[in-house]
Amino acid sequence: MSADTAQPTTPPEAEMDMGALLDLEASQAGGQLRRGEIIEGMVMGASPDGLIVDVGTKTEAVIPQNEMLSLGVDGASKLKTGDTVRVMVLQPSTAEGHAIVSLDRARGEEGWETLQRRFQTGEIFEAQVTGHNRGGLLVNVDGVNAFVPLSQVESVRRDDPDAPAQLANLVGQPIKLKVIELNRKRNRVILSERAAMAEVRKEQKERVLDELQEGQIRTGRISSITDFGVFIDLGGADGLAHMTELTWERGKKARDLFQVGDEVQAYILKIDRENKKISLSIKRAQPERWDTTVDRFVIGQILIGRITKLMPFGAFVRLEGPVEGLIHISELSNRRIQHPKEIVKEGDVVPVKLVRIEKDRHRLGLSLRQARNDAEAMGFLFDANGSVIDYPDDVREQFGLPPRDTTTQPPRREPRTTQEAIEQAVSRDPEPISAFAAAFAQALENAEAGNGLADTVAQVAGLAPKDEPAPPAAEEPASITAEEPASITAETEAPENTGPASEAPATEPAQSGITEQQNRVSTGATTPDAMPQNTSEGTETAPTQAPAATEEETADGS
Repeated sequence: MSADTAQPTTPPEAEMDMGALLDLEASQAGGQLRRGEIIEGMVMGASPDGLIVDVGTKTEAVIPQNEMLSLGVDGASKLKTGDTVRVMVLQPSTAEGHAIVSLDRARGEEGWETLQRRFQTGEIFEAQVTGHNRGGLLVNVDGVNAFVPLSQVESVRRDDPDAPAQLANLVGQPIKLKVIELNRKRNRVILSERAAMAEVRKEQKERVLDELQEGQIRTGRISSITDFGVFIDLGGADGLAHMTELTWERGKKARDLFQVGDEVQAYILKIDRENKKISLSIKRAQPERWDTTVDRFVIGQILIGRITKLMPFGAFVRLEGPVEGLIHISELSNRRIQHPKEIVKEGDVVPVKLVRIEKDRHRLGLSLRQARNDAEAMGFLFDANGSVIDYPDDVREQFGLPPRDTTTQPPRREPRTTQEAIEQAVSRDPEPISAFAAAFAQALENAEAGNGLADTVAQVAGLAPKDEPAPPAAEEPASITAEEPASITAETEAPENTGPASEAPATEPAQSGITEQQNRVSTGATTPDAMPQNTSEGTETAPTQAPAATEEETADGS
């Protein structure tokens, strides 16, 4: 090819697009900005459009509010006049004569690198929430916009109707996050608070497990409440306090005692380091309340409490404060029963006798049947089965019982037969043999006075009025015959000693017979069929020569 036909070569500038030429011309003009360039500037102040930055040109540059989200909410307030910042040029010049620069895009390159490293290592980091929408939270991490789906937000439930308001409350708050998805080509970054907090709790739990020791008392907060107990956060590790370890009181539910967020003292019962489980007790963290109350009790003391729960083996009684005791089924009544409900029911107020204290097990042994005698002296009234049917006025006031209704109380029924009187007397005495013997001993003493046996036994048992005087005509001869046989013999004057002498043998056997019967009664050997019904029969069948009665026998028979 000749030199004449050779075409001139196209300069490299001709192959550049128009924007690049303009940028090149501006740069050649000296002190001009180029789009995409990262430069340093100094903060000069604030304007309604954003921050004003001096970038070394004739005109200032402006950082809009939406281009400094990486600083967090109210990021403009975090920069002061004179601070140096790195920005990326978005528009070298506008119609107003200033440049538009971005703080976030300048940091974005570094931000992507940081997120890539955190995604690979699984690092947990903290970032501030910059906004929210219906689907979750918006976060800016070193200039890179990221998203936290609602399903990955720890403190907000997806099915909560108040979820949007809860998301709005998180704006401006720092939260712990973990990168779970990263795609720079699609400009997509997904973060998770739930995964981050799971990792944090795992680390904290291992640390707390190393610090905890069984028998310690630690302060924690109720994190959740279930039907079988409550979970307590001990500062990174959750432990379970079972329903039986919540309170010394019985019949209480966890939701009636605590609320989520309550601060409690927890006693470390057991630590399973292999399975990373902690067993706690709230009631054992305050043993001084139980000990202080029980220290005021003494064995044999009569206490008043309320039945809280019935079990086949006995009844639990709430005494004072957190103190409860057990009345074993054998200590409810003198007779054999199949279930405590035959004597008491839940809510009943009963007097009990303290028979056993087990401080190490926090248990008290109580007895209702042993407290009966003392309780009757206090004003309690029992029926034949041993159930409480009436209370003293001060007990009614203390336990909020209704006032006594005297109009509906049935009158006490008198015994109609000897056997019925004996049964009632025995039922009122915890020692049936002594009641039986006492009833017959008194009956034999008054037999010569003409009193009915049933009335006598009823008086001994306290079931019949005792102020009815016996007929004096029948009582005087008996007393004379029983107490003064010697005086009768001395005062009788007869030429022959046949009169008094004939009466003495008949009297002495009678006295001997009464004494013998009393001795038999006292040993429980006498039966109703073997008792004498008339003193004259003893005189007729008496032997002709009876042994002389001693002074003690005569006194006992009188």
